[in-house]
Amino acid sequence: MIPESFIQELLARTDIVEIIDRVVPLKKAGANYAACCPFHKEKSPSFTVSPSKQFYHCFGCGAHGTAIGFLMEHQGLSFPDAIEDLARHCGLTVPQEDNERAFRKPAAGSEEGPSLLDVMLKAHKYYRDELKQSPRAIDYLKRRGLTGEIAARFGIGYAPEGWQNLRPLFPEYDSPAFQTLLKAGLVIENDQKRRYDRFRDRVMFPILDQKGQVIAFGGRILDQGEPKYLNSPETPLFEKGREVFGLPQAREACRQTDTVIVVEGYMDVVALAQHGIGNAVATLGTATTTTHIRKLLRMVDRVVFCFDGDAAGRKAAWRALENSLEALAEQKALAFAFLPPEHDPDSYVRDLGKEAFQAAIDRATPLSEFLLQTLTSHVDLTSAEGRAKLLAEAKPLLQKIPTPMLRLQIVKQLADKTGLQPSEVERGCELSRQAAHPNNTPVRAPRHAPSILRRLLRVLVQAPELASTIKPSLTNALPTNDPLANSLNRLLPHLATNPQPSELLERLRGSEDAPLLAEIFASLLSEPLEKDALSAELAGIVAQMERDQLDTELAVLQQAAQRGSLSAPEKARYAELLQTLQQLGRTGRRR
Repeated sequence: MIPESFIQELLARTDIVEIIDRVVPLKKAGANYAACCPFHKEKSPSFTVSPSKQFYHCFGCGAHGTAIGFLMEHQGLSFPDAIEDLARHCGLTVPQEDNERAFRKPAAGSEEGPSLLDVMLKAHKYYRDELKQSPRAIDYLKRRGLTGEIAARFGIGYAPEGWQNLRPLFPEYDSPAFQTLLKAGLVIENDQKRRYDRFRDRVMFPILDQKGQVIAFGGRILDQGEPKYLNSPETPLFEKGREVFGLPQAREACRQTDTVIVVEGYMDVVALAQHGIGNAVATLGTATTTTHIRKLLRMVDRVVFCFDGDAAGRKAAWRALENSLEALAEQKALAFAFLPPEHDPDSYVRDLGKEAFQAAIDRATPLSEFLLQTLTSHVDLTSAEGRAKLLAEAKPLLQKIPTPMLRLQIVKQLADKTGLQPSEVERGCELSRQAAHPNNTPVRAPRHAPSILRRLLRVLVQAPELASTIKPSLTNALPTNDPLANSLNRLLPHLATNPQPSELLERLRGSEDAPLLAEIFASLLSEPLEKDALSAELAGIVAQMERDQLDTELAVLQQAAQRGSLSAPEKARYAELLQTLQQLGRTGRRR
């Protein structure tokens, strides 16, 4: 990994306004800069860049991050390449450390071993050469209807049978000091420290990054057996939740059609390309993630998931829907095409042809319709209980949708199905909405005050040095079932190094706390906290939390007192708590 200290120095020297303004013209807007978002189509600017916080955020599509994140998302760079780009811009040299050889070729004359990228490229060439020598693998691809041209376009290869076929390729194969093959996921080491190839007797599909470099492999078994697909593990080069198979090959077709088709298998992608449908990609042995959807929606306006029509296909489609909701943006569309249960995309296009498959994509079920179909399919709409269950199951899904117009359309349809007014559905599902002023001027509904933990997180994100002043007993007493409390406890170790807010977000990019951090950053952009007031704000928050703890403890003792089961020490503590709360101006539990 690149040293954290260097990343901190690099971000401190980088002006995010200058970096973004090179490709997106920015205009001054108060203390910040604004522009139309480069990640989605919009007519009025919702993309904001903060020079003081060195952070960007789009209030339309939710894109956010530091200068590093912007280069990764907009330019399609990997993390180390983005670091390299910024380092060159600032006149710095990225430190040479052992782990960095995962991404960088060693200097000429160096005694260092090959980088991860070197190893992956060498293995890729080997697999491609082996395919030419394997009549069995060639026959398999021909039976699947693939030509040599398509196999070459996707760089398909073959990993032969045998346990150590890569050994002649890498003389250091068995050396304990040579860890690159292990880090690349090409070999496995057993308990006896004996190494063997991960991929054996499989058709090999290389997975490429945005720059066309091989970062992982997917292997498809030729005959019957499990697992049918075997993927590279996550490595310094490869993160399953961010990458999709076939994107470099599909990019041009996606731009021409303004649509990307998401399928489940590598062979589906390749078979569709063989039949002239070049805008298909596949997830990599994992469910479709929010990151996948955001990446694809920045490239096209329509994403169509194409799954088998059986129960497993519909289950995968529902997971994709759940993970897509937070990534929805205005003027973007998601849809679901379900094939007959006996078909997958590969067999469907081979049996029925390009036109039939394209027709299935064109008539794909819109996300809103699939959502309502699924929710209503297992409730009894003729009973009050069934209608209540429908709203209860819809509530968490509706709360995820960031686009107000789409959410309103779904709310109206739910109102029709449950016999309620749209306003009643919104109220029951706790959805924020715009209220109508008597003169028909739209005004925002009153905002609820942020919770005590959210206020605490806002302070600590902006002033992490204050985290050390909080007593451990205070955070240890937080409820374990509170997501905000869990996020706070996970963030505290990261705050110990006093990171800049933008650096903290970059460090936790892709984690379960990233969406919360992005929301806090957005609030800091629109409602900044003054630096001088942060200590006072924290003191007030801590005092409130301590009083809440006393209230909770007092409530427990009050219940015991009512039952007459207080011990002598508990009676003394009860009296002490009453006296303390009276001194604080509180005579019991807060109301």
